[in-house]
Amino acid sequence: MTTQERTEAERYQPQDVERRWQERWAESGLYRIPDHVPGRENWYALTMFPYTSGDLHIGHWFAMAPSDALARYRRMRGHNVLFPIGFDAFGLPAENAAIKGGSKHPMDWTMANIDRMRGQLKRMGAMFDWEREVNTSAPEYYRWTQWWFLQLYKMGLAYRAEAAANWCPFDQTVLANEQVVDGKCERCDTPVVQRLMEQWFLRTTHYAEELLDNEGLDWPEHVKLMQRNWIGRSEGAEVSFALEAPTEDGTDEIRVFTTRPDTLCGVTFMVLAPEHPLVRQLTTPDRREAVEAYLDAAARATEIERQSTERPKTGVFTGAYCVNRLTGDRVQIWTADYVLYTYGTGAVMGVPAHDQRDFDLAREYDIPVKVVIAPAGWDGADLEAAYTEPGTMVHSGQFDGLPSEQAKKAITDYLEGQGWGRARVVYRLRDWLVSRQRYWGAPIPMVYCDECGIVPVPESELPVALPYDVEFKPTGESPLARSDEFVNVACPSCSGPARRETDTMDTFMCSSWYFMRYPDARNEAMPVSSEAATAWLPVDQYTGGAEHATMHLLYARFFYKAARDAGIVPGDEPFTRYFAQGQILGPDGRRMSKSRGNVVAPDGQVERWGADTFRAYLMFLGPWEQGGPYDVDGIVGVSRWLHRVWSLVTAPPELVDAPEDEGSQALLRAAHRTLERVTDDLERYRMNTMVSALMELTNAMQRQRESGATDRRAWEETVRLLALMLGPACPHLAEELWSRNGGAYSVHEQAWPMPDPALLREERIEIPVQVNGRVRDRVLVAADASEEAVRAAALASERVAEHLEGREVARVVYVPGRLLNIVLK
Repeated sequence: MTTQERTEAERYQPQDVERRWQERWAESGLYRIPDHVPGRENWYALTMFPYTSGDLHIGHWFAMAPSDALARYRRMRGHNVLFPIGFDAFGLPAENAAIKGGSKHPMDWTMANIDRMRGQLKRMGAMFDWEREVNTSAPEYYRWTQWWFLQLYKMGLAYRAEAAANWCPFDQTVLANEQVVDGKCERCDTPVVQRLMEQWFLRTTHYAEELLDNEGLDWPEHVKLMQRNWIGRSEGAEVSFALEAPTEDGTDEIRVFTTRPDTLCGVTFMVLAPEHPLVRQLTTPDRREAVEAYLDAAARATEIERQSTERPKTGVFTGAYCVNRLTGDRVQIWTADYVLYTYGTGAVMGVPAHDQRDFDLAREYDIPVKVVIAPAGWDGADLEAAYTEPGTMVHSGQFDGLPSEQAKKAITDYLEGQGWGRARVVYRLRDWLVSRQRYWGAPIPMVYCDECGIVPVPESELPVALPYDVEFKPTGESPLARSDEFVNVACPSCSGPARRETDTMDTFMCSSWYFMRYPDARNEAMPVSSEAATAWLPVDQYTGGAEHATMHLLYARFFYKAARDAGIVPGDEPFTRYFAQGQILGPDGRRMSKSRGNVVAPDGQVERWGADTFRAYLMFLGPWEQGGPYDVDGIVGVSRWLHRVWSLVTAPPELVDAPEDEGSQALLRAAHRTLERVTDDLERYRMNTMVSALMELTNAMQRQRESGATDRRAWEETVRLLALMLGPACPHLAEELWSRNGGAYSVHEQAWPMPDPALLREERIEIPVQVNGRVRDRVLVAADASEEAVRAAALASERVAEHLEGREVARVVYVPGRLLNIVLK
């Protein structure tokens, strides 16, 4: 067939092919996955579900299409693969749209977005099991989010307390620490301030040690390191300093945590966080005005600013004193905003000689600096900066002369013996603040009764449903608080008048357990049955972005451990293996943003090129874990490749029976070597080199077609393998080519082929020939050639002979298949 005849033959129309097969897959229920299939082991593949912003963006495709390829590959390897999808549907953007005068209620806005996104996801051609779809904003889902909250409350893992909260003045809501970026709200970029509020927390610190122990996880090391740093384990001592006089409520001490008990004798001042309740109780009348002014200023500083090492240290003396029990010294009590009430005890001891922050504050306010750990060769001179390295104890009474590292334990033991302190471990990790002053979230299922106090909503009355008719105003108060119908309720305990909690839960609460719901998405009696949990959990492979390391991934681990302790799920960890894909950038190499004008919309690309082309290009553009910029020219090349694949299969060369034909045999070897490469690439998640290998095979087929008649069996075997290997990356085209070549429906239910070892062996290999260690030539020999044959080929080489002329060979060293070295006397 000539080039013109092939051009005039049936053209590849990806949109028609994709629409036809997507309809067939849906009609046949190809991706409806039962909990058990005889002879197949379950495999739970999961990619992070999307937030309902209204459109899939290119980042969704970059995360999901390769994940789908891996799920398809795993299915062809003989597993019963669950690959579900759903929607993370609560959140502030929907509510902000209503507050700003949007025409749609958050519920309507969200449902319309889900409808649109569902259609876009289906065009991807992924093997999602749509029968297991979840929507976190649907009452049938958040009923169980509320149920989980009640279980955590019963377990002592959910509690209410007053604490300083990150407050966004623009969105008028509390933000989690993770939602504050560089001191600003991650959504609206408004500077965040601090507010004291009664709020609900989850006790993530209960599992701090378990969460810290992530070495055994098959996760990227940088993700595990981010979690370990976030949890931040510190060993030290909790120490009591006596107040000179008890406060009105009877408090007679200040307790501090320190990682440096060896510096305890060097304490010259005490620092309380501005939010610490003792600050106002201890402040003397003459210091009241200065302290109040400082507290007001501290409330306007974000936590990030307060912890900055670049920011000048400030503080104010309260007028009060405490006593260092170890030395008997009278110590000033200050308040300074670099101390955080939520870390440790909210108080720190000031040791200016051995802590740079304390040194800076002491120098600024003329506070004494007492050296208690001497550097080698110290002559007693004043320090120019804090000395923070190990040394020898001085000015520390009975501990003088000890190496400071030994003194840590000695002093801690002494404190314990005196009842003044104890060894302790603390964590940077804090309990998870889940209260949000918003409407569009799962209501917290708690009731407040003047007689009974805080009362959980009975499980039989779940869900506590969101009322539709509410008023959206940017007041900082949840719209639910202005709904009498929602607020006023009978107390579940005494039946007297009570009021509902009007805060809703952080949306991370919904996404911390969604992967548990997929295996049993229609269960009305439990969030997940023990049978479904045993069948599918934990997740075998999870894919998503590394940016979720200290938010979703950490919360999900906490949640799973609590569910384990409640006897609901098996194992200790939710995700057996995790892979963090990189980020796809705009054509200009910068993060895609509407403001930069570099956004590439997936819909237009799919409409123009087809889903398979778009999928394959995203896999081809670079290592999946690295990402890279979207290149319009690059997708053109991938489109041409798939058109070439179509042409090769639908318009083959003249096929004859010539099994000994050298070109045909070379094609078969290329096909099986490609299969070996593609299999290895899929196992290692190297999606770009997988596509590259398939392109190389296509080139080999093209050359063979152009060379003329080809052995029928060799060509058909190559086409069969090509269709199977295309299945994960280009599922529609693979299905079409498989069908056209007489394959049984469906290509995605076929077993993954194994390469023929005989065809993987090289027929001829190149052996470097050295003379006295220097390469003089290279000879081609049969792959299984004996040493004698290799030696004969080397000695027959004219270039080698030139260096042997007139000289005697001492010995010949042969490394099989690698090199031959002739050593001369």
